[in-house]
Amino acid sequence: MNDIFTLMIGLVLGVGVTYWLYTYLKKKQHKQLTHKQSVVLLEKIRRVCKLITVEGDFAEIYHYENTRQHLMSLVSSRKKALIVINAKVHIGFDLRKVKMRADNERKRIILTEFPQPQVLSIEPDLRYYDVKNGLFNRFASSDLTELNKEAKQHILDKIPDSGLMETARKEVLEAVLLIETIVQTIGWNLDYSALEIREEEKAQLEQKREEY
Repeated sequence: MNDIFTLMIGLVLGVGVTYWLYTYLKKKQHKQLTHKQSVVLLEKIRRVCKLITVEGDFAEIYHYENTRQHLMSLVSSRKKALIVINAKVHIGFDLRKVKMRADNERKRIILTEFPQPQVLSIEPDLRYYDVKNGLFNRFASSDLTELNKEAKQHILDKIPDSGLMETARKEVLEAVLLIETIVQTIGWNLDYSALEIREEEKAQLEQKREEY
């Protein structure tokens, strides 16, 4: 009788330990999977890297002139050109600067900070007119490289007054929606409550979400 009782106790304990071990391993596996999901998701968002939201076209006329002195400044030689710059400018966000963290328990990504818009690229197309070389100062291939740099800087100086940056700031909602779409691909949610979003912008966000 004692042997049967001992056997039954052993079976009960064995079943209990097995169930506890199974539950523990399953919970641990779930935590590891959730953690892996969050890491992969954050990397997936970072891989998007740069998001272009505004594109602008510039057409500028740039006067280039260079004078060199020779023979102890007794003789000067000047070269000049009229350059028409047609440039395409892309404004957007570098998503590598987004600050966010994962809440594995609730399966959500918390967005705590979003970067300001910036110039992502400038693609200038230069056309030269009225090119005049000096006797001792002629255009060389190195001048073209330098002119390309000056043309980019010339366009860059024009951007603040163009209104492109302000337009890009209004496109933050589109960027947030993009991140939210990426997050939802694995069944997680995006929490952007830490961002400073005005009430009218929240309404716009809801409207855009419905359009998506």
